[in-house]
Amino acid sequence: MNVLPLEKQTQIVNALVEGCSVRSTARMTGVEHKTVLRVLGRVGQACAELLDNRIRFVPAQRVEVDEIWTFVFKKERKLLKTDNPMEMGDQYVFIGIEADSKLIISYCVGKRDRRSALTLMEDLSYRLANRVQLTTDGFHPFVSSVERVFGADIDYATLVKVYKSQRGEGEGPAWYGPAEVAGVTPTRITGEPKPWLISTSYVERQNLTMRMAMRRFTRLTNGFSKKLANLQAAVALYFAHYDFVRIHQTLRCTPAMAAGITDHVWDFKELLTWQR
Repeated sequence: MNVLPLEKQTQIVNALVEGCSVRSTARMTGVEHKTVLRVLGRVGQACAELLDNRIRFVPAQRVEVDEIWTFVFKKERKLLKTDNPMEMGDQYVFIGIEADSKLIISYCVGKRDRRSALTLMEDLSYRLANRVQLTTDGFHPFVSSVERVFGADIDYATLVKVYKSQRGEGEGPAWYGPAEVAGVTPTRITGEPKPWLISTSYVERQNLTMRMAMRRFTRLTNGFSKKLANLQAAVALYFAHYDFVRIHQTLRCTPAMAAGITDHVWDFKELLTWQR
């Protein structure tokens, strides 16, 4: 069989998690871009199984949830009647992160709707070992999903940020620069959340890390995802690498080690050869 050597697969995965595009990875490793996509699909599926199998019974204290936007093949406003709206257009990655260990506990790729919010909360509740304090933004489906999944067994608050409009200010279109935060409004929803712990700073910083570490999340480029399956595989690979392989600068270990899920730093070969 024409099987790609493990060393070559390691090079491909290493380049992808460092933010290289599919075609630049193909040029650097000396393989075709279709080979890179096949490796991404296979490794992404294995990483999704790894996260599902190992991220369980997490003893978390503070959890933050947010979503990050991207798109597949074309943006939502460009969709035609003949296009499949579930496979193309805007897609969001919903993330649940533990604020102390920086562990990505749960994630979901889908539309920004009630179904995706409910899917994330159900998966998050399955992976937690105890009652936690949860903070989300003001996305309304989060509120109803938390109530449906957790009931009263959670300390839940929302944090809504108000931004100043910069349209017309400075040089160039205002949407190229970040908006300035005018104020924040914390709101208790359920339980007794500690006011000084109501925050979404860690999950929002994680969104920035995702944009820097995955080429398909870079704005204003042609590096976007052409297929939903490729996006899902890239996200699973990124989270597995982030949780088990990448050493966090402030933790001096991986998030999985900080959360007590593993006792060592994984390398790429261990990630590629992992079996359920």
